[in-house]
Amino acid sequence: MLTPEEQMKIIGKGVETLISSEELLEKLKRSCELERPLVIKLGLDPSAPDIHLGHAVVLRKIRQLQDLGHHVVIVIGDVTGKIGDPTGRSKGRVALNEEQIRENAKTYCDQIEKVIDKTKTEVRFNSEWLSKLNFEEVIQLAMTTTVARILERDDFRNRFMNQIPIGIHELFYPLMQAYDSVELKADIELGGTDQTFNILMGRTLQKTLGQEQQVAIFMPILEGLDGVEKMSKSLNNYIGVSEPANVMFKKVMEVPDHLIIRYFTLATDMHPDDIDTIKSELDNGINPMIVKLKLANAIVSLYHTEEETADAAVYYEQAFSRKAIPEDIPVMELESDKWSVMQLIPLLIEKQYVKSRSDFLRLLDQGGIQINSVKLNRESAENIVITGDVLKIGKKRFIRLI
Repeated sequence: MLTPEEQMKIIGKGVETLISSEELLEKLKRSCELERPLVIKLGLDPSAPDIHLGHAVVLRKIRQLQDLGHHVVIVIGDVTGKIGDPTGRSKGRVALNEEQIRENAKTYCDQIEKVIDKTKTEVRFNSEWLSKLNFEEVIQLAMTTTVARILERDDFRNRFMNQIPIGIHELFYPLMQAYDSVELKADIELGGTDQTFNILMGRTLQKTLGQEQQVAIFMPILEGLDGVEKMSKSLNNYIGVSEPANVMFKKVMEVPDHLIIRYFTLATDMHPDDIDTIKSELDNGINPMIVKLKLANAIVSLYHTEEETADAAVYYEQAFSRKAIPEDIPVMELESDKWSVMQLIPLLIEKQYVKSRSDFLRLLDQGGIQINSVKLNRESAENIVITGDVLKIGKKRFIRLI
């Protein structure tokens, strides 16, 4: 096990807020002395099962803590999910039923195994303890805080001021999540900055009930490929952890230059000292494209095999080399991402890129149809194209597909 000081350096990488450094160092020292791993808690909302690199920011920190030898407990909020986390909501959230929660939890767990170490992870459902509380115990739990404290949350306060109904059951959400920390005797809880209130409530309840307070680690929100908004599937600026290696590699290469170091910090497991070296190289004028190739390899290799990552790098070089494909080429928009080249023929005829189906097939048989500088035949023309692929027809006509 690394020294507490070296662990602090790794744990602190990319962290937005840590409450508190002194408490964490003390816990790490005790952990080393007693050879007892710290209990790391991560609560998961079972309403959002699709994971991208933005979600993985917290999960990567969890993995780093696992690699340092600590014990991770994933808490699936099957009881709290029936209320719905009110964080960031301008109105009450629709509660999930038992079947939805279990299905989403399974999908979520299958995906997070791409990031965290399954063999070092304990998964618990908070119904194990919350469903066992009787009404008197719930009242005693409610006595540990005040309505004024709950209304410190921006979402609750705004709804109250705007006379938007707040269900009494919603007020219990932060308390129930906090009780999870008490039940687990959590040493550390992680979350995004949007979970600040809930996680700090866990510290408060632990102290009230005579437990040592958990350290709170808040990870920042990762900007998406547009370089401005947070990564989001709805904004189409995301990199999914389950996407094919070549798609992921290409998307990482689209990361804006000013976010290169931020992506190294939040989306990879690279040591802070190595990231400092890369930052120095950028400051000294190295071509950002060279550094982004390192970034793409670092990120893709976390979710795919070494062979898949190498193939993705070769594919990118072939597909998007400036020498092979002109920069200023027309764009053809597709209605979905399920098109094959053969299915494009009617659209290509409509846009007058080819005269007829027989004209297209003649070019195809002669090796005159390419995707990303790779010649196609009738079999390979049945493969699905992806956003950013460049179709070449004949010797001079290029079309970028989106």
